[in-house]
Amino acid sequence: MQQIKHISTIKIRIHQILHLNFWKKLLSFTGPGYLVAVGYMDPGNWATDLAGGSQFGYSLLSIILISNLMAIVLQYLALKLGIATGKDLAQACRDYYSKKTAFVLWLLAEIAIIACDLAEVIGSAIALNLLFGIPLIVGVIITTFDVLVLLMLQQYSFRYLETLVIALLVIIALCFGIEIFLAQPSFIHILKGLIPTSSLITDPSMLYLAIGILGATVMPHNLYLHSSIVQTRMRNHDEVTKQEAITFMGIDSTIALCLSFFINAAILIVAAAVFHKHGYHAIAEIQDAYHLLSPLLGTKVASFVFALALLMSGQNATITGTLAGQIIMEGFINFKMKPWLRRLISRSLTVMPAAVGVILFGDKSLAHLLLLSQVILSFQLCFAIVPLVQFTNSEQIMGKFVNQKGTQIIAYVISFTIIMLNSWLIFKTCC
Repeated sequence: MQQIKHISTIKIRIHQILHLNFWKKLLSFTGPGYLVAVGYMDPGNWATDLAGGSQFGYSLLSIILISNLMAIVLQYLALKLGIATGKDLAQACRDYYSKKTAFVLWLLAEIAIIACDLAEVIGSAIALNLLFGIPLIVGVIITTFDVLVLLMLQQYSFRYLETLVIALLVIIALCFGIEIFLAQPSFIHILKGLIPTSSLITDPSMLYLAIGILGATVMPHNLYLHSSIVQTRMRNHDEVTKQEAITFMGIDSTIALCLSFFINAAILIVAAAVFHKHGYHAIAEIQDAYHLLSPLLGTKVASFVFALALLMSGQNATITGTLAGQIIMEGFINFKMKPWLRRLISRSLTVMPAAVGVILFGDKSLAHLLLLSQVILSFQLCFAIVPLVQFTNSEQIMGKFVNQKGTQIIAYVISFTIIMLNSWLIFKTCC
């Protein structure tokens, strides 16, 4: 009897998916997931993916896959919190924690925004240098003002901003589609790389890099961002509408994060097929990858497309970083600031260390600054995950939308795993 009921439920689901109304509703909820997905492919990910592919071939593809699955769960919890409570993660922290605790969490979140911004500044400056020969110090200064033009779109409609982000994501995906076509990777090795092996644990250098990839993948500011922007789609706040929104925005988020998986995996695959294959096992800097791609693949298109994708990635991440900064400030301390002023202040705090580093130590300092930004983000991540899991596991806060037992267990396992691995990464990096 239960089997017949189960089959009947599946048939109903299939009928709903095939119905035209399903696709119309999905389209109406599409957008926020792509803004969030941008944070999973920012320049900070490039260094770890390039290093992983050049040093270990396709072996670390499984880590990118696992990291992405974790991200899908965490972002689902974030959107569910925003829709069910009408509060973003920052507002929830302000309302359910003491003032001192909320203030500390706000400061940590602001530091994370600056660290994330640092990676975007560095990535964009490097891309401008590679594409147009613009000196790095000039590129760093240009990035102070570039996003102000993009923020003008937000004044007209949030949809315009989402459309721009999706367009840039499509360009990045096409760029890496071209790179994979030129690199001609082994698809058998790609499939094997998606399966975890014991060497991920037994090989210390591989384990270290695997944790680096995980730490660079899940970004704390994305959890604040997602819990807020999903509310732009809410018109009614009854339980039926909320459940529908959670379902469709969950699909939107999952599809968008699958795109980010493709791009991160593509970076590692290209590094494996080009650098590892030809004996270049120590490629950790973006500039080195750019200069080696063309001679190894026999076409200048490879390097140009690579740098173009980097520039698009930096600009995309800049947009979402700006939005997350606004949400964090307004949510934690209920203080509103004009977007352009907020952007100028946070970007100025980011540009100073990047500019000083370039002036004193040259372009080699950028790799160290990029690593520093990822360590800071890894440290702050636990202070975003713990409240998120705590709130979504609370029936008092979530009501009927509280996490089920299975989801609670998965959330606890993911949280514990990320916190422990990131703690180990910070310890090994700083000691």
